[in-house]
Amino acid sequence: GAGAATIASAGAAIGIGNVFSSLIQSVARNPSLAKQLFGYAILGFALTEAIALFAL
Repeated sequence: GAGAATIASAGAAIGIGNVFSSLIQSVARNPSLAKQLFGYAILGFALTEAIALFAL
């Protein structure tokens, strides 16, 4: 029930944090790829958020 949905939401929040943390680290290493990496980060965010929505 509600507990499983809460755990799934917490997992999705951690996953989204990891996506954007990796984006920041990658742009710091190679700023010239910032636009391409941002596109990949948004894709990763959308897929991670979709998993959270399926869990609800």
